[in-house]
Parts: sequence; structure tokens; C-alpha cells
Amino acid sequence: MNGKIRGRPDFPLLFLTVLLVGFGLIMIFSASSPMAMIKHNSPWHYVMKQGVFALIGLFVMFIFMGIPFSWWKKAAPILLLFSLLALVLVLIGGANINGARRWFVLSGFNLQPSEFTKLSIIVYLSAIVSRKGDHIRNFRRGLLPIIVIIGIILLLVMKQPDFGTMLILFFITITILLIGGVDLRHLFILSLALIPIFVYLALSKSYRLQRISSFLNPLDSPQDSGYQLIQSLYALGHGGLTGIGIGQSVQKLFYLPEAHTDFIFAVIGEEFGFVGTCLLIIVFFLFIWRGFIAAIRSHDPFGLMLGTGVVMMIFIQFLLNIGAVTGSLPITGVPLPFISYGGSSLVLCLASTGILLSISRDNYRRRQENYRNPTK
Repeated sequence: MNGKIRGRPDFPLLFLTVLLVGFGLIMIFSASSPMAMIKHNSPWHYVMKQGVFALIGLFVMFIFMGIPFSWWKKAAPILLLFSLLALVLVLIGGANINGARRWFVLSGFNLQPSEFTKLSIIVYLSAIVSRKGDHIRNFRRGLLPIIVIIGIILLLVMKQPDFGTMLILFFITITILLIGGVDLRHLFILSLALIPIFVYLALSKSYRLQRISSFLNPLDSPQDSGYQLIQSLYALGHGGLTGIGIGQSVQKLFYLPEAHTDFIFAVIGEEFGFVGTCLLIIVFFLFIWRGFIAAIRSHDPFGLMLGTGVVMMIFIQFLLNIGAVTGSLPITGVPLPFISYGGSSLVLCLASTGILLSISRDNYRRRQENYRNPTK
């Protein structure tokens, strides 16, 4: 009884994660099979590739779950340097796909460095802000060095270009700085200074301007910039209350472009209806809830910021994707976490969940130690 207590992970969080991954594989097969037959002569092509990444991601998740989360504090500088190097190299030698240079193509698999940059930024910010303590309220010594480093990373991401990832990194940064106790006046002034930059970036490229105009009124360009959103809304409307049945989507038959990636939620809505999409949203919110519980129960400020950063990363991606598919937000090209086709995104989400589970294991271990030694 006096042996070292082994931490137990949050099993509801683990179950929800596996549930989302499994459902994602089913929906990728359903949404991609027509395209896979035409392009690759096999309906299994995309789901098999995603299955490989799912196995890799689950393996990484269980490895990370067994690593004490405090280890990431020491690894933060290495992760940051690795991310900076990868972002520079992808601009030099990455594959140009649809006008964007975001991917390394290795043996038929696309790896996107900006996805893993999200996690390295979370780890770096959590480490440096927790180390600075109250000094984070000092602009010159506390906040300014962080702004410089994050600014360099955001510029590299925008050079790809990847406006959606840049937004996610920005919101992650704000979240961790708020938890770390940054002076709200500094944060307010910084936000005001960034507004003109965001407006310029949103309007400086014609395709981004078209996305905004199609979001406001997709019927103005039904065969051009508004086409994808219109087809997405058709899919959601066709699904009605209970859907038309799994595998029966009409919009995936080359009406909705790339139905298995960023707009897979529309196929889910068509096949499972309003009830099915609500159930999926509930599962996501349960995941977010369990993740926040793990974060806020951490005894360590680093664990609190690390866990909250991970949860916010997944939550923001979820909101941006659902918002784009339903026409509530402009299209940003952000995948639906755990569900959309894309190996880099899936591995990132599973690796990040592994860190959350590691935090929950530490929480359990400490609770058990307190029960054994209530006066300690």
C-alpha cells in the first residue's frame, strides 16, 4: 500500500476521443468513396490513408499519456526551434498545392508543419508564461519578447498562406496570456494594433475577399465563390430532421467539392440529419468539458495553461469549421477536429489529447496521495 501511486487517465475523455476518431473514419469512407473510385479505382483509398494516421496518432497519444506533462516544459525551446525551422523549410521546398505552400509530400502522404506548430506554441507559451510569473505584467521584460517570437511565427504561417491557422494561433496566444495574468491594458492595446493588420490580410487577397462576400451573400456568385457554401447548405437542408441514411448522401457525388475534408460536417448533416449533427456537437462539448476539468484541476500553473491551450485549440477549430459549413462564419479552410480527412490534423489532435490525459493522470495521482496523507 505504500508503493508509488500510478496515475489513472480520464477514461471518459479517452472514450470520447476514440469515439470521435472511429466516427470520423466511417464518415471519411462515406464522403470520399465516390471520388476515390474515380481517382484511385478503390473506394477505400482515403479512409485507408486516414486509418494509417489514426493508428500513428493513437500510438503517439498513448505515449504522450505516459510522459509526465512537466517534461514538456523542458522540451519547449526545442519544439519551438523545430517548428520555426519546419515553417521556413516548407516555404523553400514544400509542395505547392492549390496555390499554397504548406505541405511536405513524403511517399504519397502530406505533412503540414503548421499543424504541429499549434502544439509547439501551446507548450512554449505555457512554459515561458508560467516561468515569468508576475513579470508577465511588465511589457518590456514580460510581454514584448513573447510578441516578437509569436509575430515571427504568424508571419511565416501567413507566407504559406494559411489564414485559418494564423487565427487559431492568435486565439491560443490570447487565451494563455489571459490565464497567465497579463496586464489587460497591454493586451487591449495590442489587440487594437492588430485589428488593421487582420483587416488588411483579409482584404489584400482577392480569394479572401471573395470568401467574405460569399459568406455575406453566397447567391451573388452561385457558380463561383459561393458554390461550396450553397452546396453545403443544400446538404444540411436535404438531411432534414433525421437524415437520409448513412452512405446515401447526394451532395458527395461531386456536387460538394472535397466533401471528405473541411466540409465533412455537411455530409454528416445530410446523412444523419439535424438530430445526428446535434449528437456530434454534444460529443464535442463533452470532450471540451472533460478537457477543461483536467486542466483546471492541475496543481501546476504550467499544467493549467498547457491543458487549457490544448482544449482551446480544438474548440476554436471546431467553431471555425462548423461556422464555415453552416454559413455562420467565412470559410477559412480549417478541418473538423478528429473527423475531417487530413493526417497532420488528426495526429496533432490525438497527440494533444495525450498531453491532456497525462495531466488528468497527474491529477488522479495527487488526489490519491492526498487521501493517503491528508495532513501532508
